[in-house]
Amino acid sequence: MTGPNEDPADGYTGDQEGLAAETPTQWHNPQAEQDQGAAAGFSEESTDSTPHPAAQANPSVSGPHQVPPNPSTSGPYQVPPPSPDPAQPSYYTEATPSGPQQQPAYHHGYDPNLPPLHPPQYQQYQQQAPNAGQYAVPPMPGQQQVGRHALTGGNDLTSAHLVKRMKRRPQTGWRKAIFVGSGGLINPGESPADRRKRELISRVNQPLRGCYKIAMLSLKGGVGKTTTTTTLGSTFASLRGDRVVAVDANPDRGTLSQKIPIETTATVRHLLRDADKITRYSDVRSYTSQGASRLEILASEQDPAVSEAFSEDDYRRTVNLLEHFYNIVLTDCGTGLMHSAMKGVLDVADALVIVSSGSVDGARSASATLDWLDAHGYGDLVKRSVAVINSVRPKGGSVDLEKLAAHFGARTRGVCKIPFDPHLEEGAEIELDRLDAGTRLALLELAATVADGFPNDRTVR
Repeated sequence: MTGPNEDPADGYTGDQEGLAAETPTQWHNPQAEQDQGAAAGFSEESTDSTPHPAAQANPSVSGPHQVPPNPSTSGPYQVPPPSPDPAQPSYYTEATPSGPQQQPAYHHGYDPNLPPLHPPQYQQYQQQAPNAGQYAVPPMPGQQQVGRHALTGGNDLTSAHLVKRMKRRPQTGWRKAIFVGSGGLINPGESPADRRKRELISRVNQPLRGCYKIAMLSLKGGVGKTTTTTTLGSTFASLRGDRVVAVDANPDRGTLSQKIPIETTATVRHLLRDADKITRYSDVRSYTSQGASRLEILASEQDPAVSEAFSEDDYRRTVNLLEHFYNIVLTDCGTGLMHSAMKGVLDVADALVIVSSGSVDGARSASATLDWLDAHGYGDLVKRSVAVINSVRPKGGSVDLEKLAAHFGARTRGVCKIPFDPHLEEGAEIELDRLDAGTRLALLELAATVADGFPNDRTVR
């Protein structure tokens, strides 16, 4: 049994005045009210001249307890447009069979004489009305009306909504000096350079599914391909938490193993010889050397007396073994595209890094590499490749590097320029901490560009 201010259909009970302060929503069921009016001795044909209270509140609606016909809409939902002045009703234009009519809408709840609004119109109002959250809206099916707000899935309890956002600590420049000098009381926030660096690191650390294989190519020697392999791999290894290994697939006594401290004399030949005995990561680790950045290197054969070539089958077996224990595998290829291992390298590679110098002959060689790949059916791989212009001098020289970058940018997924660095020119072991700030930032951009091609579909199947 319900009282005069109770509406069992909506689940709200109790004093209507106390509820109105919290929930201005008023539900209107014309059929139920018509039945109640009939029970009380009233009907639509009644000649009682006393107007209904709703008609008194809304003179624009005539007749006792009637809803203006609106055949174009149906359903129980009605949403009033927001009123600039809560004390005064606002009006909206409604298309009716008799022509456009002005209908009032109230800020504090819903006028029971407003025509119902169909759910699609309800959704459109939700999307278009400014600050719609502050107005009482009827819940869609499946929602619960709690106070003034309809809670849908607990969106109000997210950390972004509840926790106050604080400025990030500055990392460099005068902003850091002020922050440190004030004991942390004055925080001017990140500089644009700090923000840019953080965004690049976030791209480098994006999720990676499976093992990503990167082949480093160049037809011309002396352009810094091995150095780029080491620095790119070191950047990945120093920032990501997974394992990164670089394989020296150069058949002509490659120098990749000389870029980090040598921990073992084992080579890829020893790894393939003992492949049947390798069952865990610690077994593979005994065949690699690891630098300070956590990059591991699997060396090529260094004995000039060994005449057996590193074949396509050898490379495939090596990668098939490494991909069980490493997330990123970089391959430092030789300068010849026709040697036996190259087909295996290209067939299993997920991406290419084409290394060029800033000179004309270096650029021609890199462009010829792309031409050869296109001609031999690796066009899709070319589109996924990244071009690197290496050892760019501060003053540039006479070569227009912007035109050079535009040439490679039209054929590859991205182009990165690595500046000249005295530490890299030494040709010895590479330490990231000894690189100039500009070089480290350029390597970070290169790693982020390569990482943009990671397959990161982590959908649970």
